[in-house]
Amino acid sequence: MDKVSQQILEFLQTIPKGKVATYKSIADRFDVHPRKVAMVMKYNKQPDIYPCYKVISTSGKLWWYSAYDWVNSKIKMLEADGVIIKDWRIDPSWII
Repeated sequence: MDKVSQQILEFLQTIPKGKVATYKSIADRFDVHPRKVAMVMKYNKQPDIYPCYKVISTSGKLWWYSAYDWVNSKIKMLEADGVIIKDWRIDPSWII
C-alpha cells in the first residue's frame, strides 16, 4: 500500500462519531482524485479499524458499500453513529 492510501485510511479514524466525509473532501485534503479515495475504500481490508462506511458521495446519496452486506450495513452503522438518513440521503450538516 502506498503512503497516501495509508494516510487516507488513517484519516478515516479521525472522523468524529455522527459525522461523515465525502470522497471529494478527502481527495482535496490529500491532493488526489476522488477515484483514488474510492479505490482505497474498495480495498480496505480492515473496515472495523478504518471506518470506510463514513465516506459518502458529494450529493449525500447513499449507494454501494462493499463490506459486510452492502449498503444496508452502511446505513445501520451510520444510524448507530447518530447520522440521520432520509430518502437514502444524508443531510449536508453531517459532512465534515
